[in-house]
Amino acid sequence: MPRRCPSALRGEVPVRGGSGGRRRRYPCVDRLSGSCAADIRRLERSRFLPEETAEAFWHWKALAHGPLRLIADPETANRCGIPGCCDVGYFRDRLEAVVHALPTKSARELRALVTALDDKILGRARALRSDGPGTPWWRDQL
Repeated sequence: MPRRCPSALRGEVPVRGGSGGRRRRYPCVDRLSGSCAADIRRLERSRFLPEETAEAFWHWKALAHGPLRLIADPETANRCGIPGCCDVGYFRDRLEAVVHALPTKSARELRALVTALDDKILGRARALRSDGPGTPWWRDQL
């Protein structure tokens, strides 16, 4: 007797995919080890929103590799005051919060990627104002 096809046995039951049938909104942070990605997922389940780190990294990377007009002069930039809308420093704040909350090894790995993007942004920017020694350069600077 011939074997039945598994789809004929299941009928209309959908086949489970690796991501539950939905696509990721933002790609995973590239060049991270599996243990660091697992630490980030675990942290996002407990303290942050899902995929928030990947979204922040994606926006920060887009700023670093995007056109120079996105690195705006503080006087000409129009900010609406909504976090994450016009203020690109919001995404860097998110990355900083994740780096401080991660275990040491994973934090070092993510910080290396973020620092490389920071160096690229600082190298492309003409001049950045300094509000004070305790204020991070990305707040109200871009």
